[in-house]
Amino acid sequence: MLNTIPVGIMQDQRTHFACDMMAIAPSERAGHHAVIRDVFGVVKTIEETPDGYTFCLPDDAAVIRKAAKFISKERLCCPFFGFALTLEPEGGPLRLGLTGPEGVKPFIVAEIGGAVPDSITRPAGWQEGFFRDR
Repeated sequence: MLNTIPVGIMQDQRTHFACDMMAIAPSERAGHHAVIRDVFGVVKTIEETPDGYTFCLPDDAAVIRKAAKFISKERLCCPFFGFALTLEPEGGPLRLGLTGPEGVKPFIVAEIGGAVPDSITRPAGWQEGFFRDR
């Protein structure tokens, strides 16, 4: 059985997006949440894009690996997300783009916003504490 949680509907009402809560094995969920905290806990800045957000991360090999691990799991439960991982040349920043259909931005904030330091989320206008205590 596919368990889904509807999180939004496109304007034309034909395409909705939903999370498959069973896509990540129960034994792997705590580890995935830890990776989310590790990746988004070191965000330096957030840039809003027309269809999501771009998170600037430290140029660090461990962060790159964890960002890739985050993408590999998150795409299973949230197949409506688009991901982009960009490493700028000459020691420039690592950028993680998270995009989706219309209406996805509040979902992104709710899913990972609390993992991002409050000093970053407050200036970005995000509500605090969504991911805490998960």
